[in-house]
Amino acid sequence: MFANIGWGEMLVLLIAALVVLGPERLPGAVTWVTKLLRQVRDYASGASAQLKNELGTDFDDLRKPLADLNQLRKMTPRAVVTKHLLDGDDSIFTGNFDKPGGGTAATGSQSASLSSRPSLSKDPARDSLAGNERPPIDPDAT
Repeated sequence: MFANIGWGEMLVLLIAALVVLGPERLPGAVTWVTKLLRQVRDYASGASAQLKNELGTDFDDLRKPLADLNQLRKMTPRAVVTKHLLDGDDSIFTGNFDKPGGGTAATGSQSASLSSRPSLSKDPARDSLAGNERPPIDPDAT
């Protein structure tokens, strides 16, 4: 319920409640709020249990579209591309192409043929970089 509220916000709310209610009424207010939240939670779980008992198997049929909707809410553009276009292989986003069975890493004769190819870049400093080393950034070029 309070998933988006951090400790800082809780501290601010506590200080505001202390200022508004005062130290003598604050414990009673906290007790009242906890009882109210517990009662609302009990009502919600009771209503859910009652619906499940009355509807039986139809309750699961009603919950399935909601579960699908929640799954769609979790889909970011990156997750959609990874799942549907790349079959779950996110190495293009992470840069980790050395996964076993991924089929993207050069092995054996492939690596020998790749290293024997002439360089396509016109910058000799870039050709001397190691495999994972990034070239220096030229601020004038960007």
